[in-house]
Amino acid sequence: MTQSLNQIAKALVAPGKGILAADESTGTITKRLKSINVESTETNRQAYRNLLFTAPHMGEYISGVILYDETIRQNGLNGKAFTEILKSQGVIPGIKVDKGTIALPGSADEKITEGLDGLHTRLEEYKKLGAQFAKWRAVITIKGNESPSDYCLKTNAHALARYAALCQDVGIVPIVEPEVLMDGDHSIDVCESVTLRTLHIVFNELYNQRVQLDGMLLKPNMVISALNCKKQAPTKEIAERSLACYNRTVPSAVPGLVFLSGGQSENQATANLNEMNLLPAALRPWELSFSYGRALQQSTLAAWQGKESQVKFAQEVFAHRCRLNSAARYGKYHPDLEKEMPK
Repeated sequence: MTQSLNQIAKALVAPGKGILAADESTGTITKRLKSINVESTETNRQAYRNLLFTAPHMGEYISGVILYDETIRQNGLNGKAFTEILKSQGVIPGIKVDKGTIALPGSADEKITEGLDGLHTRLEEYKKLGAQFAKWRAVITIKGNESPSDYCLKTNAHALARYAALCQDVGIVPIVEPEVLMDGDHSIDVCESVTLRTLHIVFNELYNQRVQLDGMLLKPNMVISALNCKKQAPTKEIAERSLACYNRTVPSAVPGLVFLSGGQSENQATANLNEMNLLPAALRPWELSFSYGRALQQSTLAAWQGKESQVKFAQEVFAHRCRLNSAARYGKYHPDLEKEMPK
């Protein structure tokens, strides 16, 4: 099983490919659809996911798709299960298994992720439905000098490791996502310090719970200035600080880092990934890939507008965004490529 987990993990970070995070909860996808004045019905959500998963040549750039509980049980418009549609594109189906965050008891303004109860049974069901990997997100908030607390970091790290161990027990590759949020006005220095603390604690817990590092992937935040920070660090500094942080915390046994985009714009997330892949190979012992949601879908949603007549155009926009991030995996992205966006 260890060998199989490693093979799946490596396939998810295959050269030139990355992961599409299409695991928005019903509440989140409702907000996305509302932004284009589309009602969030199950039919509309199905139609939008169908647009993404049937996009021509998707499998050339996308290795895996993280699905939501509703989506993994749905069929596409052709009557075939979404998981089968993805497999026909050479794409590995995955599943979001956490149940979102609640207030961390005894801690102000911090969160803990729920979903461990009954997880082993749910994982077995998801595997039967076709999932080969899973994702669990922990949320780490920076707010002044008092957060995140060690209590918050340790409880979330324990849950992440418990989830990862359960995944591997049933033969599913876990993506471990401890996200240090961009919200706030903190500097890149603060983000770096908190990310270091977070990853140290997470990998210590993964080791304690006997998680096989070569059979998992890490979905980290980039080391970056907060959204409201007056001084925004340039792309090169983001890349250098990020890799310095990961080299101090992430064992080389982990096959790959699949970055989250967080609050970054589409082109910012692509440019930062590209810059990291331009740094010397000795600084990146893992594959540096992407697991983007909004950074792959924002333009696509705007192009679609909920109209059947716009599906083909929206798929072209989606494919273009995927190609740009594929180029970034080789350090071959350039801002001028943005001008080639279909119109």
